[in-house]
Amino acid sequence: MLHGLVENRYATLLSQFNNSVKKGSTKEFFLASHAIGLLAITLGAGNSSHEIMEESHPQLCRVLQAWSDASKMIPALDCLAVITFVGATDLAETESSLKAMWDVIHPKSGSNVGTVRKPRPPVLAAAVSAWTFLLTTVGSWRINTDSWKEPIAFLSTLLEADDRAVRMAAGEALVLCFELNLLDVSSCEDGDVNTGGTGGSKNKLFLDMQALKAKISGLASNLSAEAGGKGADKKNLTDQRDLFQRILDFVKYGDCPEESIKIAGKRDVLRVSSWSELIQVLVFFSLACEMYLHVLINYLFFLLFS
Repeated sequence: MLHGLVENRYATLLSQFNNSVKKGSTKEFFLASHAIGLLAITLGAGNSSHEIMEESHPQLCRVLQAWSDASKMIPALDCLAVITFVGATDLAETESSLKAMWDVIHPKSGSNVGTVRKPRPPVLAAAVSAWTFLLTTVGSWRINTDSWKEPIAFLSTLLEADDRAVRMAAGEALVLCFELNLLDVSSCEDGDVNTGGTGGSKNKLFLDMQALKAKISGLASNLSAEAGGKGADKKNLTDQRDLFQRILDFVKYGDCPEESIKIAGKRDVLRVSSWSELIQVLVFFSLACEMYLHVLINYLFFLLFS
């Protein structure tokens, strides 16, 4: 029933939602961005969700570029992740969203930028999670391994962040990079051709990536055994230990995660056996449920039946 109602009115709804994103209060922005994501989820992949992505993408990116407060940036990141996941039809569209998210994760100074701004921990964790979620959709695509060295190196520094949510988000991003072989120089046989490099430069890249692998493994080992003594922050400590132990098992031994997830109280069970699948399922379900709870009564139904 909901799908039929939305399908018949999605263009009108989208226009109203985007108007609230552009001109509404912080609360209206929050609800509207979640409504846009829920709209895309309800319609599913296809021309309608692609139109949602095309119409909403510029507005959401402007919010991220303006460095609004967390109450706007986090829902903008969540919405951008969902509409791209559902609505993108080619790699270029996904890349555009990945870049917008990375500019939040690792902003750089420039002639038109001035002082480098650093995202607050909740925004940073949300951005890394959204970026990782979309990275699962590009498979093993890469121009060359060298292009991933800087992002992976930066993500490795986040394993030492003070905020636990940031550390865990970075860990998930890095284990996905391992699974996609983005640190594997030997798998990039055409790297020298693409980059115009030499055997010496490829050897240096190999050594750099080996050093990164060792650093990440060492930090993952430390985080999997972090002590929870007196005065220590114990929030989500067990979750962190479990996550990084699984990451360590994958990096060192190739042990893939295996999960059986019950779907909405039904007898159906969804089985996942890779980090890409696990991240897609957990992040998508989390975002979809959050959007559903915030929007269903407060915003979407009001517009549907007004």
